[in-house]
Amino acid sequence: MLLLAFDTATPAVTAALHDGERVLAESTVVDARRHGELLLPAVDRVLTTAGRALADVTGLVVGVGPGPYTGLRVGLVTAASFADVLGVPVHGVCTLDGLAWAAGEAGLDGPFTVATDARRKEVYWARYDGPRSRATEPAVDRPADIADAVRGLPAVGAGAALYPEVFTDRRADPDHLSAGSLAALAAHRLAAGEPFEPPLPLYLRRPDAQVPAGYKAVLPK
Repeated sequence: MLLLAFDTATPAVTAALHDGERVLAESTVVDARRHGELLLPAVDRVLTTAGRALADVTGLVVGVGPGPYTGLRVGLVTAASFADVLGVPVHGVCTLDGLAWAAGEAGLDGPFTVATDARRKEVYWARYDGPRSRATEPAVDRPADIADAVRGLPAVGAGAALYPEVFTDRRADPDHLSAGSLAALAAHRLAAGEPFEPPLPLYLRRPDAQVPAGYKAVLPK
């Protein structure tokens, strides 16, 4: 098994190689505006570091969000393109689940909350009973509106760091997702025969660009 994992649903552009037992190489760069520019060099970097070729990859793991439209689609389109060329499966994993797994690797056990920055003064979030057990569906909300739901729970993720008045027990690790954790979670699910998310974007809200509902007539009738 050789899994190539990557995620572009958050400001962290992250890629990793995993052989089913351990992370062979990993690269993470935090830059919210350069997902398309940074992802392929990150993939090339981890392949080179591990001494492997793209043709050696037996499966792809991609974070499906939730995340902003522009960044999220970079990873998903790249995964679909690689899968078409290599003829290998694509395993979708919720980005919040990857952060929860990383929190478990850092020693946190449930229950806890994962929150990432959704911009517009909102967060993408979910509650977990443990690193491998999500208790609620991913959602996007204003922090003040979920204060009762997350009160008293440890919290991880960059979204939690932005709103300490709501996420009062914020843990510093992990702040951003690592593809190594995403790949480790995928390897666990493969070994256990557990299902994956479809490799489709989990947006949770409409894109900013909208088709106008009507057009103002500019020509005489």
